[in-house]
Amino acid sequence: MTFEKQLINKTYYKTFIEGNESMHPIQVLGEMYMTEQKKEVTDLSSIRFSQGEVYFLNKDFESAIFKWENISDNLKPWAQKNIADAHYELDLLAIAEEYYKAVQTDSDVLKSELLLQLFSLYIERGKIEQAANSITNAIDFNPDYPNVTDLARAFFEEQQDFPNAVRLAVKEAIRTESLSWYEVLETYVERGYTAKITPNYFSEALITLYTIDQVRFESLVVALWNSYKQNDLYFPWLHEINDLLLNIELGRSHIWQKLSILYRENYFELINGDYLIRDLSDVIPKYLTNWMKISTVSDGLISSTAVLAWNDIFPSQIDASIVTVAESIVSESSHDHNGMENGLRLFDAIQKWATNNGVLLSEQFGWWIREQTDLENHHLLIAGTSASVKADFVNTLVGDELEGDYTSAILFKDGDEAEMHAISDNEIRNISHLGEVHTNIQNPFIVWKKPISYLHKNKLTLIDTPVLSNQTESRSAAFPYLHVADSVLYVLNADLPLTGKELDMAVRMNEQQPEMSIHFILGNMEQIDNNDEAMELIESTKAKIKTYFPYAKVFAFSKYYEHESQLDELSAFIGSMKDKDERDMEVRRANTILYYIKESIKYLFDRRTEIENSLIDNIKWNEEMVTKLEGAVNQVSDMEEEKVRIIHRSYNKIKAEMSEQLTAEIPKLLRECSRMVNEDSNFEKIHVQLNEEMNKQVFNYIEGTILPEFRIAIQGWIIESEEEFKESQANLNELSESFNYLYGEEKIVLDCDFKVLDDWRRDADRMTRGNIQLANANILLRSTPSQLLFKSAGKLFGSLSQNKGILQNKYKQFIEGKDYSETAKSITGTFMQQFEIFEQSLARDMSMFFAKPHEVLHESLENTHKEIKEDKDTLSNMRENPEIYRDPLTQFDLKLRQFEWMATAGEQIKV
Repeated sequence: MTFEKQLINKTYYKTFIEGNESMHPIQVLGEMYMTEQKKEVTDLSSIRFSQGEVYFLNKDFESAIFKWENISDNLKPWAQKNIADAHYELDLLAIAEEYYKAVQTDSDVLKSELLLQLFSLYIERGKIEQAANSITNAIDFNPDYPNVTDLARAFFEEQQDFPNAVRLAVKEAIRTESLSWYEVLETYVERGYTAKITPNYFSEALITLYTIDQVRFESLVVALWNSYKQNDLYFPWLHEINDLLLNIELGRSHIWQKLSILYRENYFELINGDYLIRDLSDVIPKYLTNWMKISTVSDGLISSTAVLAWNDIFPSQIDASIVTVAESIVSESSHDHNGMENGLRLFDAIQKWATNNGVLLSEQFGWWIREQTDLENHHLLIAGTSASVKADFVNTLVGDELEGDYTSAILFKDGDEAEMHAISDNEIRNISHLGEVHTNIQNPFIVWKKPISYLHKNKLTLIDTPVLSNQTESRSAAFPYLHVADSVLYVLNADLPLTGKELDMAVRMNEQQPEMSIHFILGNMEQIDNNDEAMELIESTKAKIKTYFPYAKVFAFSKYYEHESQLDELSAFIGSMKDKDERDMEVRRANTILYYIKESIKYLFDRRTEIENSLIDNIKWNEEMVTKLEGAVNQVSDMEEEKVRIIHRSYNKIKAEMSEQLTAEIPKLLRECSRMVNEDSNFEKIHVQLNEEMNKQVFNYIEGTILPEFRIAIQGWIIESEEEFKESQANLNELSESFNYLYGEEKIVLDCDFKVLDDWRRDADRMTRGNIQLANANILLRSTPSQLLFKSAGKLFGSLSQNKGILQNKYKQFIEGKDYSETAKSITGTFMQQFEIFEQSLARDMSMFFAKPHEVLHESLENTHKEIKEDKDTLSNMRENPEIYRDPLTQFDLKLRQFEWMATAGEQIKV
């Protein structure tokens, strides 16, 4: 055991007791101490140090401390460290920390031990950050010190301090070149602990690992790649890893299976339209160069065509030598067998992008692309310049009588049930007959499915194109459908076969699709009676055709030939035109899909300008609609104010008349009550009886006269109000119609709330029927001086019968001469309260009547303003950032170019 190891384990004392193992160490050291003390020159430090160790091991920490405090030689730093250890054991951690920190030594071992002891002490005290600093310092000072890195890793993992754990793994992996540390690092990467660390931090570790183990290198690169893929450091990672791979020699001794797959998968994700070209341009050239280097045999064609496609669109960005190698690989490869699947997947991506960006992709392109997947049926295109002859031929095949002159191509397919669709750029519409096609559908083609035995038997789909009358029409009529056809039958008229115009059109069709087989039907043969003449005509026509179409065949056709026999011969003729190898059809169909994808991308590029113009027009139109809607809002408000004024005025008139009538009639009724006074009246209570009678007369008058009259008047008022409301609704209906005409849909509905009238009828019935809630008025019981006097006089003279005649006259004069205007006003005011409350609610009720039109117009106005803002923002964005629209299409074009290169694999590349 080394000296420093003894000091660490506190077994230094054993060097003094060798040969005296039978005695207790304390006794041995004590005797040595006494012996040494007797010498003239003593050296007691080592003995004291040893005694302290024995005391410490026997947990006599205070005695140990006492011994160690008296050490002065080279053991002093260790003694100070041991004193700290003793305080640590006594749980005096703060004191122990001070002692540890106070130790000064040149010993690297002691320095490491002090850092480790502080590390343990800080953990004990819960000072995790200081513990982390201590263990980090220990590693930085001497990473080879026993167990220090293992302690650190365990501590960092326990504390979930993964930034420090990762740093430890990286440093140790580089320092030790140990695969075990690289395994630890990869585990951290897979668990996501490195996702926020900048990628260049791992470059040195990766370079070191590449020189050690390429399998582990590939595995770690894949793990890092996947960890960065979903965050903002993805592009920095792509830059870093591709720069790194460019600068190391990627030998062929290792097959980069995982990395090749990763490059392939991520390349197509990078160019799926989510990133701008400016972001990709700095990455992709290096990316593709490295992919070429590491790609497996199965990925060789894909990586090479990716290089060539990028070079087509962005020339000079990839080194010419890489392009040359890519061309060589493509030339030596077999063609891609997944062309159709790749094309369909690309078209789906384009269609999804168009939908998300509010762009309508041509329905025709989509339909033709999907039609290419029908590998069971041969697409046979029928063309010709003679309407009647071509119609006779087509009718014979489909078993129907079609008019010869129509302007849309018709695709006949065998199907269980009859159905017909007109397909244009904008829509796919069900139709019942051909006459519906050109009513309001622009440039459609027709798909007609029905049970057709000949097509079913021969596995055919027939594309009947409109008659070719001139070059311009031929390009619009037949030429677009050449791409979806597997072969062409050009129908000639036996009366004048293969005219110059027909020959010119056939040649042009062949020039457009040189791979397409074109054959000829010599129709209308029934016009030639002589068999020899017929044979001569057939041979001369064949000879003329052979000059331009050496491999073309000719079939003589007449609608009067024996039907079944002729159809059997025609089946054999058409069968000879079909591909012998089904794979040839699949390759051709895949190329057709690529053609329509190219047309779709071109269509969407052209739509960019259309969209901008459409946004400008939409903004202008909506701004005009804002003006109209604001005018309509004001119009409805004015209408509401006018109706409130008219209806309120009418009601107020009825109410005023009733009030005036009551004010005028009540005094008369009260005065007429004087008839109750006669000589037999009890003058002591006459005023009470008169007061009751007066109230009764007023009540009867109101109930018997006023309320019936008012009921009739208010019902008439409600009818008049209803007419006013109906007039308003009619005006609003006209307003709605004018807006809906502009919108082209039933968008504005300005329905008013006629339930208001029901509420008024109910309120009117409540106010004019049933018990009148009217308290008795104090008419003769008021406390005025004259009344008091009058009442007193009655009491005073009531017993005097001779005075009854005088009193009778006085009472009558008083009743008939009294001013009842205030009383009438009071009773009228009390009675009219409910009618005034009703009047006060009229404005609110009419506001409810017009509430829905106001709500609809304000909502439409708000939505229009919102749409204007959205369109302006979109337009501004399109103008300021045209790449947002353009770049995804460029990336789709990039994929298309790659698939086109893959389709030509194995062919000699033209430089």
